[in-house]
Amino acid sequence: MKRIKIKSFNDVKKFMSKFKILDLSEFFILYESTNEELPKDVVISRMKKTLEVMRDSIKSGLVKKNVTKSGMISGGAYLMNRFIEKGHSLLSKEFSEIIRNSLAVSEANACMKKIVAAPTAGAAGVIPGALFKIAEKHNIEDKELIKSLFVAGGIGEVISLQASLAGAVHGCQAEVGSASAMTAGAITYLFNNDIEAIESSAAFALKNILGLVCDPIAGLVEIPCVKRNVNAALNSIASAEMALCGIRTKIPLDEVIIAMAEIGNKMSDSLKETSLGGLAATETAKKITSEINNSL
Repeated sequence: MKRIKIKSFNDVKKFMSKFKILDLSEFFILYESTNEELPKDVVISRMKKTLEVMRDSIKSGLVKKNVTKSGMISGGAYLMNRFIEKGHSLLSKEFSEIIRNSLAVSEANACMKKIVAAPTAGAAGVIPGALFKIAEKHNIEDKELIKSLFVAGGIGEVISLQASLAGAVHGCQAEVGSASAMTAGAITYLFNNDIEAIESSAAFALKNILGLVCDPIAGLVEIPCVKRNVNAALNSIASAEMALCGIRTKIPLDEVIIAMAEIGNKMSDSLKETSLGGLAATETAKKITSEINNSL
């Protein structure tokens, strides 16, 4: 089969309609298999490994406190886990565990541990933070989880074809915003394989994070990056629930992506990973940066 060429989510829908493909994960498995010239079982096996690494990255943040050399990250996931164990959750245990899991993966990344960049290392806590807890609560098997990861990856691919996934290019909206859209689509897929529902959830998630700048203190993927992963994970669940109840986006996903790129292009360079503006330029952040630099 020839390489599958797509430029947008609309192209995906057209291809699926033309070849009567009913399952979005099936399309993205075919897309990856064909374009990388690999058997489908190899592609699926590779995604299974991705699933395992994501799961392990959560565990690595719960055994003991993850503390970065800068000291800006000091075991938030560990503290959140203790908070849950004491029964202090403000809403439900599951809600708190999503926060904990997202913190765990993001902190593992900040401590240079093994994670899955999804779509970037700075946004690595979003998908595992939300998706695995949803799957656990609803007894969803790994076979279905793997399919949902293909949906997540496919949405990331569609975004990358029309915009950037890098904070240095389009701000944090491109990193945690894209990750949130990918997660929302994956969650929606697990409960409703309707492509309009999946598109709507991804569009909702990305719309909610449009305009978010990338302003890491001291140029490190720690503050505010780690906590933004938590918010993006929770945003993905809210977006999925809205889509699952029947709410549909008025603005197609492709147009939301284009809007994100336009916003990113207009964004000042000081707000795109340079640590020259935003939170990184506050007096306290400057003091922290100076202390870190003096300790090197």
